[in-house]
Order: sequence, then C-alpha cells, then structure tokens
Amino acid sequence: RRACSASTMAIEGPLVPPNVTTVLSLDDVRLAGRTVLYRTDVNSPLHPSTGAFLDDSRLRSTLETLRDLSDAQVVIMGHQSRPGKEDFTDMSGHCDRLSRLLGQPIQFVSDVCGDEALSAIEALQPGEKVFLDNVRMHPEEYGPEKVSENDERDSEIVTKLSALADAYVTDAFGASHRNSPTLTGFSEEMPCIAGRLMNNEIRALSLAVNDPPRPYVAILGGAKCDDSLRVALNLIDRGVVDTIVMVGVVGNLMLWASGHDIGSDNKEFIRGTMGDEFEKTWQMAERLATDHSELLFLPRDLAVEADGQRQLLELSALPTQHPIYDIGFQTLMEMRPLITGANCVLWNGPASYFELPEFAFGTIEILNMCAEATGVTIVGGGHTSA
Repeated sequence: RRACSASTMAIEGPLVPPNVTTVLSLDDVRLAGRTVLYRTDVNSPLHPSTGAFLDDSRLRSTLETLRDLSDAQVVIMGHQSRPGKEDFTDMSGHCDRLSRLLGQPIQFVSDVCGDEALSAIEALQPGEKVFLDNVRMHPEEYGPEKVSENDERDSEIVTKLSALADAYVTDAFGASHRNSPTLTGFSEEMPCIAGRLMNNEIRALSLAVNDPPRPYVAILGGAKCDDSLRVALNLIDRGVVDTIVMVGVVGNLMLWASGHDIGSDNKEFIRGTMGDEFEKTWQMAERLATDHSELLFLPRDLAVEADGQRQLLELSALPTQHPIYDIGFQTLMEMRPLITGANCVLWNGPASYFELPEFAFGTIEILNMCAEATGVTIVGGGHTSA
C-alpha cells in the first residue's frame, strides 16, 4: 500500500533508498523531536446500550508503537464505526482509555483539521500526544462527499495536517485496503512508516496469502460481506486455500445466494448493511456459489432471536421472520475437524452477534477450536480479535 511506501525525505536517521515497494519501519528512522501523524485502527466493539468498551484490544495494540515514539510529538488519528451506525461516536472515550493504558496524559481535541486541531498540534512539545476526533466525522474521509481515489493528497485533511508534521506512521492495518485522506493521502507529502503492529500483521498475512502450509482453512464472517467475498475470491484465484468457512452475515448472504430463503427481514438487513455495494457483492456471492461451491462450508443450522430468546433453526425450517444472530450446534460439530486438523487457519470476522451474550456461542466456540489447532492460526478483521 502507498500508506507504507518510502518517500523522498529529509529526516535524521538511516534510510533505505526511496522505493514505492519498500516498507519502512521505526527501526529505519529516528523521530525524536519530530511531529508524527500516527494513524491507528482503534475501531472497537461497544456495548449497544451503554456505549462502554466491550474490549480494548485495539487500543492496547498501539502501545508498542506509542512507546517507541515517546520522544516525538504524536498526533493520534483514528475512527470509530461509520456515520449512520449506532456505535459511531467521537474519540473522547478512546482517548481516555488509551491514556490510562499508556500511563500518560493524552489531550483530546474535538476537531480533525480545523483551528482547534492545528493549534493543539503546534503547541505540542517532545513526548506529548494529542488525539484528534473521529476522522470519519470529516466529510472528505467517509460518505457521499468523500474525495475520489488518487485525490486524497489534495484534501483539506492532508493539506493542513501535513504542513505541521514531519512523518506519518500507520498501524491501521485493518483499514489499509481503503482509500481515504488519512489512510493513503500522506504518502507523497512526507515519510510514511509502518508501526510495530503493521509490521507484525504484514509478516503474518504474507504467510497466509503467499505460501501457507496445507490444509489451509479460511473462516470469513462478520458483516463486511464485500471485503470477505473479495478475500475469498483472491484466495481461490491464488489456489492456496482448501476450505472457506462462511459464517456471520457473510454466511447468511451465501446461504441466500445458494438458494436458501433466509426471510425478508434478514435479506433487507443485508441490503441495508451493504448499501450501494450490494449489487457488486451479490455478483461475487453468486460467482462463489456457482463456480466454487466445493470449496465452501456454509452453516448447517442457525440460531435466531425469537421473543428475546435464542432459538435453534434447521435450514429446512427457512424462511424465518426472526433475525439470524448465530450458527447452530450442527454447524460447529461439522466445522471442528476442519479447523483443528488444518495446518493454517485464517479467521476474519465473528460468527455471531456476540455483543449479545446469548448469541456469542458460535464465535466463542470457533475461538476455542482455533486455540486447539496445532498449526498456524491468524485471527483478525472487524472485531474478531477483540
């Protein structure tokens, strides 16, 4: 990605020759006394009623990089969810939690690139940190007014922030497939460096994508169906995967594409979640169901919410008027030997609406299976690792 590419730079420390395929790490540069833009992916699972953190793993994952930047002036950027979602919030809670984890005061700024943010950045001293507000609150970053691909460097966010910074460090691996000003806009403006988390993720995923030990099982779940289906097709096109397990909303979509009527409400939920991406995603789902069904493992049974209770549902009982929130026991029993017998497992996205305790079962059981597996296990994506 451009967000980690080397760039012509004037900065103290040993440097490799500029090359767009080179990934610079914190070991390649010295950033003491410099102003650093630090893009994180701290998008965290929040309680649907209270907004409290259900897990702070993503915040904890930034600590190693932040400690390595202890002598720099650090401007922390991140996002939480996206506009229109219930968990779309400002970053004040993230700032408070990160400050406690790091054991150091971090100033929260209720701004992204306006006067308040710029003044706070200009006032930074070595060792100090500010946390900008949710970057997706800025229309250039996300939504109908988002800047077009390849125009990110000309955005207000990049223009204003790059004028005050010396380097850009990213640990936003989970969002690095996206084009937006804070993810890909700074690469031609300043040195762009991979943080500790980004380096670790690249090493792990390189194994899973390029030369995984076989048999190789990919578990794709969560609600980001477009991303998951692209991953599935990429792995199939590379010829490196033996089985693709589809769970969560991804699994429900694939059941639908395979001819099962999952019910009008569940179909509308998928359409609403996908928005403008639905038609392209549906085409990918149909291609997978038609051309690659032999590689797919889809749910054998489901769990729905009926009158506030968990209720098991056989596929033969479809369609259902109830929301599908989890996979069932039969699915888990047939899935177990695939996962525990694999030499490489890639798990991306939860199997269930795990924020509700009665529907966390499927996700927890898959986690237990991955823990039992003796091969390489890589967990990530969405809120899975949390």
